Amino acid sequence: MAPARAMDDSMEGVIGSPLDQRDFFEDLKAYHAERGTNLDVNARVNGKHIDLYTLFGVVNKKGGYDVVSAEKLAWRKVGQDFHLGQTNTAAYAFALKTVYYKNLAQGSYHLMRYFQLTVLRAYEIKRIHNQEPPPREILEDISAKGGDLLTRTLENFRPPQSRDYTGNGNDSDGSGEEDRKTPKEEKMDLDEPGSGGRVTRGLRQAPPQRQLFQPDISSSRQIRHTSSNVHSPQPLTQSTNNAYNYNPSSNPNSGSFSIANYEPRIQVPLTLRPVLTPGNNPAMFREKLKKIKEAQAAKLGKVPPSYKGMMLPGTGFDGPNIYVRTLLALRSGIPGEQDYALHHLVKISHERGDKYKFEAFPGLAEGLIEKALEVGSLFYDVKWVISYSDDLSDYDVNVLDGMNGTHDLLKRISGLRHISLHDEVETEEHNRKLSKINEAGLVIRNMSMLEDNAKYLSDQYPLRDFLTIALNLPRNVAVVELKHYALDIAEQLTKYWSLDASDPLYLSLLAYLNDGLDRGATLTTLRAISRISMNLEDSNRLQGVPLSTIRQLCEWTLLDDEELVAACLDFFYQFTAMSENVAFLLTHTAAGTFSFHPLVSQLGRLLLHNSQESCSKRIVSQPVPVKSATEIPMLPNDLLEQIMKYNEPDRSSHWLRACFEEDPESDITQIALWQAYQARFTRLSSAQNPLLAAAEFIKNVSTTFPTANAQVISGVNPRFIIKGIRPRHVPMDTKGRVYSRCLWRAPENGKACGDFYLKPSDMWEHLITFHVGLSKNEESRWNFLEVKTAGALNGQKFTCHWASCQHFSANGGSDDPYEVGMHIKMHLPDNSAMAAHRAKFNKPGVPDGSSRSVGSGKSDSSSDYVDLHGRPAVYDFFPWYNTAVDERGDAVGLPLTSVLVLKNLTRNIPKALDALEGVSDRFAGATGKKEWMERLLGPIRPRLAFVLAHNHPLATYVSDLITAIENGIEG
Repeated sequence: MAPARAMDDSMEGVIGSPLDQRDFFEDLKAYHAERGTNLDVNARVNGKHIDLYTLFGVVNKKGGYDVVSAEKLAWRKVGQDFHLGQTNTAAYAFALKTVYYKNLAQGSYHLMRYFQLTVLRAYEIKRIHNQEPPPREILEDISAKGGDLLTRTLENFRPPQSRDYTGNGNDSDGSGEEDRKTPKEEKMDLDEPGSGGRVTRGLRQAPPQRQLFQPDISSSRQIRHTSSNVHSPQPLTQSTNNAYNYNPSSNPNSGSFSIANYEPRIQVPLTLRPVLTPGNNPAMFREKLKKIKEAQAAKLGKVPPSYKGMMLPGTGFDGPNIYVRTLLALRSGIPGEQDYALHHLVKISHERGDKYKFEAFPGLAEGLIEKALEVGSLFYDVKWVISYSDDLSDYDVNVLDGMNGTHDLLKRISGLRHISLHDEVETEEHNRKLSKINEAGLVIRNMSMLEDNAKYLSDQYPLRDFLTIALNLPRNVAVVELKHYALDIAEQLTKYWSLDASDPLYLSLLAYLNDGLDRGATLTTLRAISRISMNLEDSNRLQGVPLSTIRQLCEWTLLDDEELVAACLDFFYQFTAMSENVAFLLTHTAAGTFSFHPLVSQLGRLLLHNSQESCSKRIVSQPVPVKSATEIPMLPNDLLEQIMKYNEPDRSSHWLRACFEEDPESDITQIALWQAYQARFTRLSSAQNPLLAAAEFIKNVSTTFPTANAQVISGVNPRFIIKGIRPRHVPMDTKGRVYSRCLWRAPENGKACGDFYLKPSDMWEHLITFHVGLSKNEESRWNFLEVKTAGALNGQKFTCHWASCQHFSANGGSDDPYEVGMHIKMHLPDNSAMAAHRAKFNKPGVPDGSSRSVGSGKSDSSSDYVDLHGRPAVYDFFPWYNTAVDERGDAVGLPLTSVLVLKNLTRNIPKALDALEGVSDRFAGATGKKEWMERLLGPIRPRLAFVLAHNHPLATYVSDLITAIENGIEG
């Protein structure tokens, strides 16, 4: 009968349902509250809301949860009704199954009574079998895998093992895999033993159980407790009530159950406990030993004092960091503490010198300077003391002015008494003190490399006094290291100091430079002097430099030591920037105690120091290609005889190679080539060796020259040509040797002879015989004398008509035929082995093997020769000697410094001469500035001009220098 209210389509299979959707949810909520479980009304799968009322209707329409779960892929079909998606359908089906399982499955036992179904399984469990729905621990609290909820009870349900219960949804669609479902009984028909029949439904009877091997990996052996029925399974006895629901995989005694629920034993790692020994746990054994000693002392009545609750030194408070610790130790004055401080400061200044600054540790610089000043007491009977008082007039000699510096320090040092060290043998205490002083100097040196520290130290006047004291220590091997540290410090700090000619440190640097015994010390001293006032507005005047030092620096510029020469040039650049210093040099030059020439000459040579030679090529005349021959050359008789020895088609191939050459751009008509072939060989052919047919001959051309091919040029009058060959100017024999053409022109019409000869001797004999008119006498000697005598009687002149040779044209010819014959040899081709070597020395424009007229100076490079051999391009090569440049292309290095020193001299020599009186009259007869400039700088002007022309980087500097020299000379 039809229900009273309209029902949802999903509930059509539920007969006589009186509930609407609201009553359904109210009853469902009440049942969950009674059961104590959670109800998820807003359940979602793949982001879509699942209506529980609709889901319940759809599932029960198909027969309920157990029926849908038992059918393969049934939950996927239910998911398709809810449009969950086409991808990952297995996961969505399992999620939908879980929603039903958690919210509706347990309630179906209660709600089925409202729908009056024909088969009410829940009611059957409740009323007939007196069973309640499965409790929540075997229903809601576990996964939705499997089915058989109507038969699931506490007695027959076995929870899934962890191996199978992974929750990945592999069987979420109720695929029917027996080893993945909740155990249930299936109806199966068993045949009698030995009947040979097959099982009509379900699995066959399980085979005998076999024990799976499982190794024991635990640290200790354990007794395995296994049921005896696993080893020897007994036949199962089934009742008539559940015969059709028997499922072997749900029976714990079956073999399939053991295989389906097999899970390997978890591998437990071995626990290894190390054996405690004094080597791996010394602290524990020390503590044990301490306790043993205390116990023995207690037996003897000697109880040690208890320090419990007392803060012992070094415990409870870490104290200052290493930086503060070293600072306090250095300032303490305690030798042991100072040794500790210097040891760590050396390491800190070397490793952390880029961040270790004096400004962050007040008193550190002062402490290091005071420690370094202790070197005075090791070699003099003095102990230097720093005073920061304004009035030091009444103080002793050993007191240094810490406010303004000690200006008479060199005088004080000279008055000190030296402590004699016998045979330079040091005592242990002396060596220890000097070692610590060296460490203090090393720390100052390392820290001064940082710009901030160098600027901070430049304000410490006691440091300037220490540098003066260190540089004036007596010559001793023990103080070499400290002196090097002092020079390195001075190199970093002099750029912040303005040192005049009376400054003790400036005088000490000059004196140390004058020794020149140590290259490294000399380089550092030169850099320190050259950097004076570099970061200040004051100029580095470098006054009071001894003349001996200037001479020594000039000599050092001659050495093959680029680093030392660069340091000397830097010094000269600073020195010659002041006109007073140039006047000092001019004064000694006029007195004959100093010579400018070696210095100026060396500066000129250094302008091309380490220059790289290269050449730029400029074309003077364009190349002239070989002009194509206008006619096919005639074969000489000797070559024709060689070719006639061959039969066709070899004869035509040799003729083609002798008279033609390959040229991709040239061509010749087929008819002209065929006619030339006929003209050469028609009268020489015979019945045994006839001429080739026209088609065969044209085909043989392509065979002889691979690049040649027959073509047809379309047009009004089509032309049949051979593309890729052209006639030779001179023929070539079968061995690849090229003939030479006789270029003797007849005086009557100017037409060239045109005969070909392979050997120069044959060509000369032809010229002498047919063109000069000589012959041989009976002794096979040329009758030069007879012809000369006859020519003298007849007034005959002999001349050369080879091409356009005009050797004898100036005199109207020669009376001596021998002279003409020897001259003709100069026109003969050079076919000797040295021809290629001699051709390299021919002047451009003169063809190889030709001569130049001696009398007129005109060459015979006539148009005939150019047509035959062409002419290569003539180039002009210009050499360049470029010196080093930086990344921007500007000059750097010794050449730049040299030209700058020369510019200083050029600019300041006139100024110095104006400041001096009477000097110009005492220099090599010079009477004015012009003569001085000419004598001093005039000799290097050719060198400067060469550098200007051949050196790109210095061109601008040298140009200005030349202009300044010219202006000074012209003055």
